[in-house]
Amino acid sequence: MDMSWYLVLSALLFATGAVGVLIRRSPLVILLCLELMLNAGNLALITFSRTLGDEEGQVFALIVMVIAACEVVIGLGIIVAAYRRRIPLNVDELRALRG
Repeated sequence: MDMSWYLVLSALLFATGAVGVLIRRSPLVILLCLELMLNAGNLALITFSRTLGDEEGQVFALIVMVIAACEVVIGLGIIVAAYRRRIPLNVDELRALRG
């Protein structure tokens, strides 16, 4: 199968995620858009890996998935902590977090 369709889909997913990160102000939506961008990168890695016939891209995509899971856990922990302290969940106002 032609790899160009997978790369076009990957580019569209990445662009959608980047626009979401730049436009949205909710931390939860920003985390979802970051996940979308990481998955778009994984799709491109796996496409090139399958095309070239080696496993290195697939292994790297698996590592990116683990890092993405860790990023979501930490991000959701911060969001829950901010919600419990009655801090408004707006990215512009979260810059003023103090210990």
